[in-house]
Amino acid sequence: MRLVLKIKILFTSILLLLFSTQLLIAQTSYIEHYDIKDGLPSNTCFFSIQDSQGYIWIGTDAGVSRFDGKYFRNFSIDDGLPDNQILQIKEDRLGRIWFLSFSGKLSYFKKGKIFNKSNSDLLRKLNITEIIISFFEDDEGRLWFGSNKNILYMYDGDKLLRFSSRDMNMQFINASVYQDAQQNIWIINEHAVMRYKNGSFYPATHIPNTLSHKTIDIKTGGKLLLLDATGLRSIDNGISTIELHIPKAMLNTKLGFIHASATELWLSNNEGVTVYQKGSPAKQYLHNIPTSQVIKDRSDNMWFTTSNGIYMLPREENRTYIIGQAEGLSSNYIKSISKDKHRRLWLGMDKGVINVLEKNAVSIRELRLETIGAKGNIKQLHIDSLNQSMYFSTDFSIGRINDIYGVQKPELLQEVTNSVIAVKNFSLSSRNELAIASASGVFSIKNPLQNFQFHALKLSKGQNFYAGRAYAVHFNQEGALWYSNIDGLNAIGAPGLITAADRAYFSEKRINDINTLENGMLVIATDGYGLAYIQDGKIIKKITVNDGLADNICKKLFVDGNHLWVITNNGINNICIDGPEIEIQSFEYTNALLKNDVNDLYIGKTTAYFATNNGLVYFPKKGFTKKNKAPKVIVSAILNNNSNLEVADTLQALNPSKNNITFIFSAIDFQKQDLLYRFRLKPEDTWTETRNRRLEFSSLSPGNYTFEISTRSNSTDWSDPTRIKFKLEEHFWQRNWFIFVLLIAASFTFYKIAVIITKWQKNQEQKQLVLKHKILILEQRALLAMMNPHFIFNVMNSVQHYINTKDTSSANKILTGFARLIRKNLEICTKSFISLEEELEYLNLYLGLEKKRFGGKLNYTIEIDPNIDKEEILIPSMLLQPYIENAIWHGIMPKEEGGHINITMEVVDQEQLLINIVDDGIGIENSQKLKNTDHTSKGMSLTQERVQLLNQTEDIFIQIHIRQRGETGTMVTIQIPIR
Repeated sequence: MRLVLKIKILFTSILLLLFSTQLLIAQTSYIEHYDIKDGLPSNTCFFSIQDSQGYIWIGTDAGVSRFDGKYFRNFSIDDGLPDNQILQIKEDRLGRIWFLSFSGKLSYFKKGKIFNKSNSDLLRKLNITEIIISFFEDDEGRLWFGSNKNILYMYDGDKLLRFSSRDMNMQFINASVYQDAQQNIWIINEHAVMRYKNGSFYPATHIPNTLSHKTIDIKTGGKLLLLDATGLRSIDNGISTIELHIPKAMLNTKLGFIHASATELWLSNNEGVTVYQKGSPAKQYLHNIPTSQVIKDRSDNMWFTTSNGIYMLPREENRTYIIGQAEGLSSNYIKSISKDKHRRLWLGMDKGVINVLEKNAVSIRELRLETIGAKGNIKQLHIDSLNQSMYFSTDFSIGRINDIYGVQKPELLQEVTNSVIAVKNFSLSSRNELAIASASGVFSIKNPLQNFQFHALKLSKGQNFYAGRAYAVHFNQEGALWYSNIDGLNAIGAPGLITAADRAYFSEKRINDINTLENGMLVIATDGYGLAYIQDGKIIKKITVNDGLADNICKKLFVDGNHLWVITNNGINNICIDGPEIEIQSFEYTNALLKNDVNDLYIGKTTAYFATNNGLVYFPKKGFTKKNKAPKVIVSAILNNNSNLEVADTLQALNPSKNNITFIFSAIDFQKQDLLYRFRLKPEDTWTETRNRRLEFSSLSPGNYTFEISTRSNSTDWSDPTRIKFKLEEHFWQRNWFIFVLLIAASFTFYKIAVIITKWQKNQEQKQLVLKHKILILEQRALLAMMNPHFIFNVMNSVQHYINTKDTSSANKILTGFARLIRKNLEICTKSFISLEEELEYLNLYLGLEKKRFGGKLNYTIEIDPNIDKEEILIPSMLLQPYIENAIWHGIMPKEEGGHINITMEVVDQEQLLINIVDDGIGIENSQKLKNTDHTSKGMSLTQERVQLLNQTEDIFIQIHIRQRGETGTMVTIQIPIR
């Protein structure tokens, strides 16, 4: 029995030796490193500061660089520096960034431009040739410069004063200047302490000397911290107090610029950085990296300036820690992670290795599984707490380590026919059932503890095998099996696990992981569509980047109570759904390590662990807090048609021919947040989002603009916008006065053109009217000249009758009247207007002859208003005769008994001659009815047209109205303006 026991012990020892070793390890705080590959002009860095805007400035041996957390902007002698070797950088109260160079030549940066002696009157006055080792501005605005010689300079705003000392005990070599709360000016170096008053210097013995100008840290409010031979001292109101004792061995090293407070001291030297804190052991960073300076920025990040670039240690609450191959791991490539009840971390590595980190990560045990045939990456680990075993998988095998708290015996899952399994994922149920997702499908093995093998050919489709390339499997709390394959999401084990409609949502979507929250809610991690939450068979919530998720490609899930941690393709998130509210926690300060190449995670009670390709990364868990404040956007440069403009809240008015403007901006962020910007040019415009940090606006229209730009990350709201107002002036031809003059000129031109055209048209119309008038007159004259043949024949018959009857007297009267009528007709044919006297004479001749023709069948009367001046009043020639002739022939002649014509003339309103021609004939309407044709009296129609032409050409208005008087009779009314 004892022999058997000894053999077992020996076997176990051999087994442990074969596949396990143990090493001691140490953790390392992650420190971000920047060098020339990231944009620095040189790795040899001397000095750095954070300016009032938040930029980090770095002085190097190849110029100076300004860093906003993402990009370095470098300046050299090509940009105006007098010397590329910048030993120190300082900022004054006016925001000028001063550069202290190795050659002693001064320069400064302000509003995007470097000033030197060639473009600054101030710098021409500061004619200093020594190397400047200190810079200080006192409350009066005086500038103090300490040099590497026994010379101290002070610029009082007008002239440069130069101080030196012959007293060997009061030398100004490597002197620093500071001002206390009582406005006293003190000069300190390793040789002496002096007080400046009224142009003189007085020695002081109550303040200790400092080790060098680099071991002084001047605080606001007049407090000073310095290193002396005993350690860190504070000087306040003239009282010296020892704050920290520092080992003499450290004080005797070549120290760089320090950062100090009353409770801690950060020292830099050729061995790196050492921090001393009250009540804590010293810590060292950047082992064996020569460091020249330590500063703390306003976010409490620590910056180390070194001969190998610059380093940034995040503030303590944002620090992440890393354990990799340098700290004792088998490799930096960690593919999976789990934790047992003894608080040991199990890490699945490459090359078939598992590392076990003991409690508090003080040592590592290495398990080499290649000895049992497990090769490649250990890509999944799952602890079976009930049976004290650890399941693992590689690309082509699944195995188990039994008795993990004891001898740790590993074994592989055997396929009876030795078929190769392309394993994607596995899951172990609470009922001791193992489900495996493989390239050929999903299969399950019941009670693998009793028989850790299976026969692929004996798998039954639909019972313990489900065909189709699978990606993930998961047993929920009730033991139902969920799995994803090329067809989407599937569930086995209970009816109604998911509705047909919701199952269709996942159709042909790749699902990378499946998990269950403590409340039974199922979470699906998709490849490109974010997360989906399923409860009672229905999708109740979808979460994407629009809700704050780092990325829609979700790779791994870990359930921590009702919190869900997710690895995305762009960082990690912690999600909590409390009713309708969704809280999404981002960890963008971990982006340097956890943005990419994260393979697995484990979330403990106090710490979050991540398996990455760079080692094991972890950090303390944080509770959900309010969103951080987004960094403010700073516009660093403005270009107007490629010419630099001075950056200001309001720009000078821009020339209209230079209507292209470019804004270059950034947000100061040293946590590598994924920043999104939004901008607009006018308050009424909608916001446009972008990730670019340079915006160009071309061909802008004249007007007033307000460029607004703000930013946010996944863990912040939008920042308050930065605003820059500018005005693009109008071209002279776009200004109101020019437009007004142009409108007046155009209006006048259009008016003149319209007048000319109208006048031309009127002239043309007048010519047409005159021509038409002449034609009408000629036609009327022709009609008058060609007297009615019947009229002439009747007259001649009457004459013949009187001759035959020997009544020569009557014959002579008719011939005389006819001759006078013809002569009168010829006279008035040549006139447009004739006097009323002539018209009456013509009418009397005409009516007289017609009376002799018709005898008693025709009677007429002519009544003239005695007030009418017949010789002065003019009327159109041949105006009345056609209407009288028409009355005779178409009104009276159709009556057997004949009729009467009454012609009256009178003056109306002293302006109008009113003529009425009234007959008692059959009436004009009845006459029209008796006609067999549509014939209209040629004389009347011509007269009507002639009157219309006269109204247009002679600027008069003659009115003619013809109407029937009752059943018989016709009245012609003519109104003629008196001329």
